[in-house]
Amino acid sequence: MKHIDLILTLLISTVAFSQIPTGYYDSATGTGFVLKTQLKNIIDNNNDGLATEYIAQDLGYSALYDTYEFSDIDVYFENNGTLLDMYSEGVFQNPDNTSTNLPDAYEYTYGSNQQDDGTLGTAEGQRFNREHVIPQSSFNSASPMRNDAHFVIPSDKYVNAQRANLPYGFVDTTTQFDEYSNGTKRGENTTTGVGSSYNGDVFEPIDEFKGDIARMYFFFATRYEDQIDGFNYVMFDGTQNQAIDQPFLDVLYNWHINDPVSQREIDRNNAIFNRQDNRNPFIDNPQFVFEIWQTALSVDEFQTQDIVKMYPNPANGNIVYIDSNINLVAEVYDVLGKKVNVQTINTNQKQLQISTLSRGVYLVKLTSENGSITKKLIKQ
Repeated sequence: MKHIDLILTLLISTVAFSQIPTGYYDSATGTGFVLKTQLKNIIDNNNDGLATEYIAQDLGYSALYDTYEFSDIDVYFENNGTLLDMYSEGVFQNPDNTSTNLPDAYEYTYGSNQQDDGTLGTAEGQRFNREHVIPQSSFNSASPMRNDAHFVIPSDKYVNAQRANLPYGFVDTTTQFDEYSNGTKRGENTTTGVGSSYNGDVFEPIDEFKGDIARMYFFFATRYEDQIDGFNYVMFDGTQNQAIDQPFLDVLYNWHINDPVSQREIDRNNAIFNRQDNRNPFIDNPQFVFEIWQTALSVDEFQTQDIVKMYPNPANGNIVYIDSNINLVAEVYDVLGKKVNVQTINTNQKQLQISTLSRGVYLVKLTSENGSITKKLIKQ
């Protein structure tokens, strides 16, 4: 108990004194990918004119375990100072984004022999180690990526190995899939419907931590934008600017807005800043995500003649207007490819009702007797 009490005391101290420094984001004044580069200059080892104490530090691979004793302890669910592992923490995210704690199948204690020592890991609950949310294989285990606590998290060793280098996505539960102790899944990607692309297996964390994962990807794509076009991974598109392949960008944005920043993420960001001298800007300002990737998120899915206009997009209300001189059938699909709405749009009634849609990215397939086009819709 003395070790746990010490951890809790240190965490409270770290969070209390690690805040966003005054002026930290003052140079982030642009939009689109210009803003992304400005943020990269702030959070990377180019300090863009800021005080030298805010240049990102590479503490090395072994230092991750030391960082975790400040950044990843459970004072939120069991509230007992044990390791907080997103792949095993039992928690249910309610529709209003509050959380209900569920019993953990197992727990890890810092300072014990449960840290990975090269043994075990043949089942859940034996050892914990370091999970690279963006797999090491994508960047050849190079530093500082390998050592960056903003996207390298503590996790159960067995579940970490089960995830391997799979991309994140929605698992098709109508087929055979694997499920781990807290509901994390591994299985076939949901591929039905409009906008399908990747056909392999994916890894799906529970709802409570989907946004956390998404914001780690946005951080990685920003901090390492000058190298990412050389990284080989299915979730990347081979460019410096957009960086994240379109289908996965849609999924991650959906996770980002449906699982908003939690106090746990804020505290983790502060704790890592206290160690590494850099921050995840998408935790500090979630709106940065849309400001950077808005073009990719809101453009038409296919190039077509501009005979149909859909607005406002992004939409904040319950109605989207479809401006067309022909009658249309509108089919709305979510990012899983599931059809969630069908309406008829005629020249007199040009409104698409979206009151039943949750926040997220959707595809609207508009069909006439002459053919069909698909447009992307964002509901905020």
